[in-house]
Amino acid sequence: MIQQQYIDSGILEAYVTGTATDAEVRELMYMKAQYPEVNFALQQLELDMEHIAQHMAIAPPAGTWNKISDTIDELILRPEFNPGQFQPNTGDKGFKDHQTDNGPHFIEVEAESNHMKIHKNWKWVFAAVFILGKIFLGCAIYFYLENRQAQQQVQELKTELKQLKK
Repeated sequence: MIQQQYIDSGILEAYVTGTATDAEVRELMYMKAQYPEVNFALQQLELDMEHIAQHMAIAPPAGTWNKISDTIDELILRPEFNPGQFQPNTGDKGFKDHQTDNGPHFIEVEAESNHMKIHKNWKWVFAAVFILGKIFLGCAIYFYLENRQAQQQVQELKTELKQLKK
């Protein structure tokens, strides 16, 4: 009875999907060890999830394994770099670059500024958008005030009409 309530509680599903908390995982491990029904239900759920994953799996494009294998082979055959080729420089530029007989030559790169550069045409577009935004804001305020004034006039006319009807 308790085992079935525990199985129906959803903790098994949370465990299998990886969303269970540490306390729920410890409780599940205890229940699994104590009650074979819970262990069996967990195994069945894991099998069901595996079947669903297999049926929903998408085959990779042809040649994918060859690309992966070639990349791994390239990484294995690449010569190892000697970290000792970089030695601290006494100046404020950081590390001095050295070229060894079998290693590549590295060039030190420093950024000129941390500001983003924008093409000149985009500057004009941003300026136009900014100006149009201000124009639209002015129009919105103008029409809001006009609408408010019109509503006040309508209200005044309604009160006059009521007074005339009396």
